[in-house]
Order: sequence, then structure tokens, then C-alpha cells
Amino acid sequence: MSKLFSSVRVGPYNLSHRVVMAPLTRMGSDAGDRPSDLMVQYYSQRASEGGLIIAEATPVSRQGYGYAKAPGVYSDSQISGWKRVTDAVHSRGGRIFLQLWHVGRQSHPDLQPDGGAPVAPSAVKAEGHAYSDNGEVEFSLPRALKLSEIPPIIEQFRRGAQRALQAGFDGVEIHGANGYLPDQFLQDGSNKRTDEYGGPIENRARFMLEVTQAAISVWGGDRVGVRIAPSGTYGSMHDSNPERTFGYVTERLDRLGLAYLHIVEPRIKGTELIREGQEPVAAQHLRPKFKGPIIAAGGFSKQSAEAIVAAGDADLVAFGRHFISNPDLPERLRHSLSLARYDRSTFYGGDGRGYIDYPTHAENTDGALV
Repeated sequence: MSKLFSSVRVGPYNLSHRVVMAPLTRMGSDAGDRPSDLMVQYYSQRASEGGLIIAEATPVSRQGYGYAKAPGVYSDSQISGWKRVTDAVHSRGGRIFLQLWHVGRQSHPDLQPDGGAPVAPSAVKAEGHAYSDNGEVEFSLPRALKLSEIPPIIEQFRRGAQRALQAGFDGVEIHGANGYLPDQFLQDGSNKRTDEYGGPIENRARFMLEVTQAAISVWGGDRVGVRIAPSGTYGSMHDSNPERTFGYVTERLDRLGLAYLHIVEPRIKGTELIREGQEPVAAQHLRPKFKGPIIAAGGFSKQSAEAIVAAGDADLVAFGRHFISNPDLPERLRHSLSLARYDRSTFYGGDGRGYIDYPTHAENTDGALV
């Protein structure tokens, strides 16, 4: 039997397989940024006995938004909606973590509660687009956070972790990847500060570590994960020495006894440009620095997932796009069944089309290979 379908322990939980549903922004919330009926059905369809879902990135404050209609965890009014989601997943024997999110500079005044500038470690603009109620809008120039504003944001993460606990999640994940706020503090291409949160790596890593420790204060270390993207370039991210930067933060995170470290792998050659003169940093490079479970993510097929787990560079593999179009993905991979194609045009927002209408293989045996 493939090791991908052997049992594995993540924190206090015994999982029956190593196929993880990756966090996927779908923008399907109701009014008040509360989880919708469609979201309950969506997650229930993708839950599996002994499987792990990492729920979509969820802002810990209105200031942390970069995508309209993303569900939030910044208000007590959102707890009951999330409880319906966790109950649905648990009823099918699955586990589910909530990803805590603050986009930082990857936003626009249209998405800010007061119409002001997004916040960031430094006033450095990113390239890319946010999603407002009016459609795509170019990231705007952020303002640098004052030192006094940083502890309240860390407290927002702690309160988000507390609400996730009340909502029945099995743990939380800090979104420290993809150029969002913890990543912006970590990498020197976006962090130009000269105070205790800038300059040397020990200072630049401080925000990510303090946010993680805030979540641990609620959950304990073994029910908190962290996601990082050492070779990611989305949102104009770059660092002068990514190997040292991510090696350092991995070693520090290892001391916290986390449930797992979630690493976005360098993408398949040709789909993302690695910065000239720098080697990509992958799970293989960070494995010696982290003793706990590693989840690898990023364009995996069944074959490449089996290979990275067999090699020991990762313990679990997260799938994103294929989970969108294949709600029964673990079973399809286990039995080498055909995979249904996904429709990119339905990834963000909309109604149930491309969201809850993908059949399982048992419901539709005509699924086409991707």
C-alpha cells in the first residue's frame, strides 16, 4: 500500500491517510462575513473519515481583508456559522483546522473598514490585485504600521484563535505564506523597518513567532500549524537570503512543538519564476530543521505526492484545485480513479456552480482525466 494512504499522527489526532485539503479562498460567505449554507455543504462534501481539511483563509479583522465575501473570524456573530461547518465535517469523521489570515498590504481602500490605506511593515507597494465588491482592484500603497499598532493585531489573531476554538475546530493554522502580513514582516524585500520588528532576521521573524505564540496560548502548540512559502513570489515577495531567513524561522517554530509546518513548494518549472541567482527553498531543505510533521503543497499529482512522502521530505500532502472539482479526492487517488476537471472561472465567488455541484466518482463515472 502507498504510504500516502497510511496512518499518521498530527498533534493529538490520528489521521487515516495523508491527503490534506488545502486552504482555498472561495468567497462564499453570507452577509456579515458569516459562513453560508453553501459553505457547510462544500466542506461536508470534502470531509473524509480520518482526513484533514484546512479551511479557507479567514481574516482576523476587517483591516485584514483582501477578498470581499471571505468568511471572517473577527466577530462573535460568526462563531455559529463556523460551528455548522465543523459539525458537518465531524459528522463524516474528518478533522478541520481554521487558517487565520491578515493580508496586510495586499488590499485596497475599498476593502478597508474606514476607506484608508492597507497596513504593512513598511510603505512598499505590492503588485497584484485584491477582490472588492466592485471586482478586481490593484493593490494600493500601504502605510507602515506604527510600533504601537502591532500588539493589537497580534491580539486579533489570539481572539480569532479563541473564536475558532468556540466554533469547534480541531486547531488553527497561521497563514504566514503568499506575501500576507506575517510573510511581509519576515522577508526583507517588504520589511524596511529599523525598530525591533525590522533589520536582522531575529527581528523580522518576531511578528510571525508572536502571532503563533498567541494562537498557542489558546490551543497549545500541538493544535497549531504554520504555513510558509519560502520560494513564493506572489505579491512581489522576495528576500535577499531566503535559505537563511526560512531556515531560521523554521528552527524557531520547531521549538514550539507545533502540530505541523505547512510548506508551499516551488512550483513546477515554467509556472513560477524563481528569482535569478537563487535556488528554491523546498521542504527537502527544511526537513532537517523541523522535527514535527510537514505538510507539502503546490501542484502535486498522486505520483509526486507519493514520492515526497516516500522520501521523507514531507509527511502529508495538501491538494487544492483537484479538491475543488473532486470532493472525494482521497478515494480517487487511493484507487487511481479519473479526476474531474476544475473550472477556474468559478473559483472566486458566485453561486453553487463550480462550488457544490461536482459529483463524486460513484455519482458520475464519466469524470475526465485532468
